[in-house]
Amino acid sequence: MSRMPKLAWTRSRDFRAGPMPVCDVSPSGWAALGARLAEGGLTLLGLWAEAPGVMAALHDPAARRVAVARVRARRGAVPSLGAIHPPAQRLERAASDLAGLRFDGAPDPRPWLDHGRWETAHPLGRGEAHPGQPPYRFLPAEGESLHQVPVGPVHAGIIEPGHFRFTAQGETVVRLEERLGYTHKGVERLMQGADLARGAQLAGRVSGDSTVGYAWAFAQAAEAALRIAVPERAFRLRGIMAELERLANHLGDFGAICNDAAFAMMLAQTSVLREQVLRTARAAFGHRFMRDLVVPGGVTADLDGSGEAALRGLIGHLRDRFPALVDLYDNTASLLDRTVATGWLKPDLARRFGAGGYVGRASGRDFDARRDLRYAPYDMLRLEVPVRQDGDVNARVWIRIREIEQSLSLLTQMLNALPAGPVRAAVEAAGEPRAGLGLVEGFRGDILVWLALDAEGRIERCHLRDPSWFQWPLLEAAIEGNIIADFPLCNKSFNCSYSGHDL
Repeated sequence: MSRMPKLAWTRSRDFRAGPMPVCDVSPSGWAALGARLAEGGLTLLGLWAEAPGVMAALHDPAARRVAVARVRARRGAVPSLGAIHPPAQRLERAASDLAGLRFDGAPDPRPWLDHGRWETAHPLGRGEAHPGQPPYRFLPAEGESLHQVPVGPVHAGIIEPGHFRFTAQGETVVRLEERLGYTHKGVERLMQGADLARGAQLAGRVSGDSTVGYAWAFAQAAEAALRIAVPERAFRLRGIMAELERLANHLGDFGAICNDAAFAMMLAQTSVLREQVLRTARAAFGHRFMRDLVVPGGVTADLDGSGEAALRGLIGHLRDRFPALVDLYDNTASLLDRTVATGWLKPDLARRFGAGGYVGRASGRDFDARRDLRYAPYDMLRLEVPVRQDGDVNARVWIRIREIEQSLSLLTQMLNALPAGPVRAAVEAAGEPRAGLGLVEGFRGDILVWLALDAEGRIERCHLRDPSWFQWPLLEAAIEGNIIADFPLCNKSFNCSYSGHDL
């Protein structure tokens, strides 16, 4: 067994306050990291290609610290972490598509984001156009009386594209395999050479329902790299925006899950509440989704007296209306019959994949970046992280319910202690290359951004990792043994992002 390489571990206050160190490891050291990940001693936060090799962000949950490791490519190849630690497999497939790298020993070398329709191969390096690819081969399943049901990538209603290939025995799902990448936008290539203002705009558009979370993670990375001191009021305003975003999405998901269980009245009720959250966000900050408001150095919109009054009115209204909807959910037997024991995700899988947000916390993974890798303003707030062990659709509903209640508490705390002062600090280039890491708890889970800047402060490389990278594979596991008709219910209870995943 190879020795574990020595890494520059940093705690949350340190890696958010200054440039992030990167430790070069040997191929054998890289394999040792994979073994440690497989044992559960470390959690994989992200993996991406960056010349001249591959980088990985790692979390030590016991010590609550983070490190970044790099292995250099040899003849265009690096050892595969996915061969040892399955959560790395899709990240490696994406890195291969984007950078043209080979992963020696990879158990699944199929393309992931590249569907054979790009004008260039591995676009991050502007590779030459290729004539196409052979037909995508889905993994086989063996057994008697099996049949396949293809669903998507085009779906009914307003939904992003994704293909789901079910192998079923009668109505029971034996295997589900996903194929994503249809909403690939080339965000990481667009980032290269951009200034920070443009980078912040692109980050906020990676996944439209998480614009605050992405913009904040990008801003964190830039502020760490350039050692920018953000005003205290800006931190509080960012927190208020993030909790409004969490409220809107959790309310929408709560109703949509119930709707997929044929309880449309709940969707109607929560849709009204969600709309009120969005209208309040516009009244307070000038934009329903708070897009382009979080930037490196602070925020671009302040909160005046009328905006604060609107926020306090919203908090009071939700505290009056929401408990009745929770009681309705908990006392509707036909609804619970659909959600309880459906789409069970094993706690061990949630832990191994580092599943964030409600997916992980509903299956026993007690992690929240706001608490475990603390950052302002949450380091000054009372935050209770709900965790359940049952891991089914019902558990994911209840995690959302408790997080809605927590968001109302956090909003009240932030409004009650909102300091006066500026909301934005100046941003200046460092005069030398710098790199920073951002990690923010979005409504789906932890969003990671790696940002490398040149001496003039322009972006050399930016990697943005959505929580869905570690949640989509778990949906395949959760649906096994359920009937095909329950897939919409399970899928909505996960609510993974297509756009955030496809980059």
